[in-house]
Amino acid sequence: MVLPRRISLLLLFCSPPLVFAADNSTETPCDRRCLANARVEKELVSAPQNDNCTMTVKITSMQYEMLSFDTKVMQMNSRIKVNMEWKDPDLGWMQERSRIPTIVLPIDKIWIPRIVLDNACVSRPMLSQRHIYIFYSWRCSGNSPLFARRIETTMEPYTNDVQVRRDGTVSHAVVLFTTVSCQINLFNYPFVEGSCPVAINGWCQKTCSLALQIADNVTLVGGSRGEWQTTRVVKTVDASKRVYLQVALTINPFTAFVTLILPSGLILLADLVSFALPFEGGERNSFKVTLVLSFTMFLLILSDHLPNGGHCNPLLYYHFSFCLVCLVMSMLVSIVLTRLAADDSFLVCRGSAKVHPSDGGKANDSLDREKDTSAITTKSGHPASETTTLQKIANLLETMDAREKKIESKVAFAYLLDKFCFGFFIIIYVLYAIILIAITRTDICKVNNLDFWDESHREDENFDYSYSN
Repeated sequence: MVLPRRISLLLLFCSPPLVFAADNSTETPCDRRCLANARVEKELVSAPQNDNCTMTVKITSMQYEMLSFDTKVMQMNSRIKVNMEWKDPDLGWMQERSRIPTIVLPIDKIWIPRIVLDNACVSRPMLSQRHIYIFYSWRCSGNSPLFARRIETTMEPYTNDVQVRRDGTVSHAVVLFTTVSCQINLFNYPFVEGSCPVAINGWCQKTCSLALQIADNVTLVGGSRGEWQTTRVVKTVDASKRVYLQVALTINPFTAFVTLILPSGLILLADLVSFALPFEGGERNSFKVTLVLSFTMFLLILSDHLPNGGHCNPLLYYHFSFCLVCLVMSMLVSIVLTRLAADDSFLVCRGSAKVHPSDGGKANDSLDREKDTSAITTKSGHPASETTTLQKIANLLETMDAREKKIESKVAFAYLLDKFCFGFFIIIYVLYAIILIAITRTDICKVNNLDFWDESHREDENFDYSYSN
């Protein structure tokens, strides 16, 4: 009896630890949702801050797409998908027993870095909605704020969730819709090749900053938008270690060549061919006036398409001005030669002996009347002698011949001047074509698109903000 009693007592004393161990063996471990809820409850909506108050975000890859380019205001709209990573140790679970590698968290429950655009000079406060962050800034043009233009950058999350790894590394993707002001050299328009910087960056204050480490993995999609084409996008680092995207752009010259350059050349050719028309009747003058009026239409098209200001005005402006001056000069020369063919002077204040062809008809009518009178006088047996009558007729014929020779000499002189003017315009056009080709081969105008950097905080870069306990 003693032995069974001792065994019962031993089982009685050992039963609580066994039951406790059994209870622990049936406890379920924390799953992914449990880990995610635990991080959400921490409300880690502020940025992870180390000793020197610098947050580092790695841009692993970017996908660039140009949406449009407005040549009139020189603004480029782009869409950029940015894949980024950063480390927030408070979101990790390295010290816990769970071996789950990754979890998913909503973006509105943790801190998300805000990417800004450096293509601006004065910033406004950031306006935010639920998942859309809009940055308003002003691109200064000149020294006066009246010439400022608004530059917009909209950052939208690619997904509403982020992936968090066990060590606290957060992976996220955002989509940037940017509008930047870009000064491209349009001097040789429409044969233009240029580049436009897109300075995606963090932010920097006097003590804290958000630094971006941008990788070289930048891809291009949708290269053609209208007449503008994106040839390549590369990450560029300048001498001051500043990083930006260099977007290389070019223009398809076919549309502008067909609508602007080719018509202007054909109009000049038609003006040269119009020298073959006679200028006595006025047909040439009306034709040249029509050419001048039609050319003004192309000037209106050009002014509505290209920017109006800047120190790099397109050479096409000067080309159209030259063509208009030549057409007007050709029209004036034709008018002057018409006047000169009708009279021996092109001065308006001087009276014309023969301004209209009807005057010649009046002279012929008077001559016919004189002939009829002489004939009647001779036949009627007028006392005047036949010698006097013949002398009058001879004088009249000599006057007519002299007048006709004078008219012919004036017309011949006018046509001689017309040939001289024709050769003069041909020489001017040939010299102009040579000079135009020479100018387009030289780099006359240069633009600087990197004048937007803020240098106000560079003096604080070498200051040590770290602290020690």
